[in-house]
Amino acid sequence: MAKKWYVIHTYSGYENKVKANLEHRIESMNMAHKIFEVFIPKETVTELKQGGRKVTSEKKVFPGYILVQMELDDDSWYVVRNTPGVTGFVGSQAKPVPLSRDEVKKIQGSAGAAAPTKSFTEFAQGMAVKVTSGPLAEFDGLIAEVNPDQGKLKVMVSIFGRETPVELGFDQVAKL
Repeated sequence: MAKKWYVIHTYSGYENKVKANLEHRIESMNMAHKIFEVFIPKETVTELKQGGRKVTSEKKVFPGYILVQMELDDDSWYVVRNTPGVTGFVGSQAKPVPLSRDEVKKIQGSAGAAAPTKSFTEFAQGMAVKVTSGPLAEFDGLIAEVNPDQGKLKVMVSIFGRETPVELGFDQVAKL
């Protein structure tokens, strides 16, 4: 029987706890010859907070799911399925469906260190903001464009009754 990767559904937010529980059960029930690896796909994300500061953190790619590499039989199924926090295998109830080799490579590749850092910001297109610094301080405007990689916004500010696009840094505006 070949070892394959299966997707396990868990309670969202309990992925790390389920991984630890499962690894403990594998050891205590002598299943290391049938259950080989437990993997939580994660990616590094940089968030741009108000004031322009960057916060880097790891986020789960698939919240509520973990991957388990195993040889599926009644014993290994029982150990995984009855681990606290596991709600079931992904696939039909009768028989879990393994991931294809390409799917596993894609998931492990996107969770690897070579993956580009994604940027997120609390600012979004159409959001109302107040300019907090610079020559247009105290003006209100609407965000027309967000560029998280450069930490810049294009804000439409009403100057002399006319909408004018102004490029500002994240640290120069505040949400209204």
